[in-house]
Amino acid sequence: MLAACAGFACSGPLQASVELPAPTIDLAAATPPEGEAARAQVVLAGGCFWCTEAVFEQLRGVTEVVSGYAGGPESDAEYQKVSAGLTDHAEVIRVVYDPSVVSYGTLLRVFFSVAHDPTQVDRQGSDIGRQYRSAVFFADLEQKQVAAAYIAQLDAEGIFERPIATRLEPLAAFFAAEQYHQDYAALHPSQGYVAGVALPKVAKLRRQFPQLLKPAPAE
Repeated sequence: MLAACAGFACSGPLQASVELPAPTIDLAAATPPEGEAARAQVVLAGGCFWCTEAVFEQLRGVTEVVSGYAGGPESDAEYQKVSAGLTDHAEVIRVVYDPSVVSYGTLLRVFFSVAHDPTQVDRQGSDIGRQYRSAVFFADLEQKQVAAAYIAQLDAEGIFERPIATRLEPLAAFFAAEQYHQDYAALHPSQGYVAGVALPKVAKLRRQFPQLLKPAPAE
C-alpha cells in the first residue's frame, strides 16, 4: 500500500470519455420505524481502503465509513497478514448511509466510476494481490441482483475498454481494521500514498459528482 501511484489506474477506472450511466435497477428506500432514521450499509472492496474511504466520506447521505476486512475468518483479520496476501480477506470499507438521501445504486456508480478501476484483476495500480481485489460483498439477494445488473449494464454499453472484473461475494462478516487506519487520508493528507493516489480520487469525485457532495463545513 505504501508504493507510489504507478499509473492512470490509480486515479480512476480505465474508461471511455462517456460518463457512467445511473443504474437502471436500484434498491427502493425502505421506510424505517417511526422515530428512527433510515439506515442501510454496503461493504465494498476496491484496493487500498485509505482511498475508497476518502471518496465515500465525501458523499451526502453517508453517515459513516469504516475501513476493514472481509472474505476470511476473524483470526486472519489483521493488517500484517492481510497486506502480505496471507489471507482470503480483501481490504474493504463498510459504508453506512441514509437510503432516503443517497441510493445503493448511486453508491455503486461512484464505486465503479471514481473510487477504483473495476477492470483490474486482483490489484489496483501498484497494489498487487487478492487483498486488493474489486468486489461487492452483498448482504442479501437484492444487493447482489442490483450489483449484477449494473455490471451487466456497463459491460453491455461498452463503457470500459476491458471487461469488469468485480466479484460479487456474500458478506459473511465484516471486521473493522486497526484504529490507525480509520480516517487515514483525512488525518494524513500529505502522506505520499494519500497525496498521490487517494486525493486525486477525491478530486475526481468533486469534478464528476458535485451534486452528491456533503455541504462544505461552515467557517
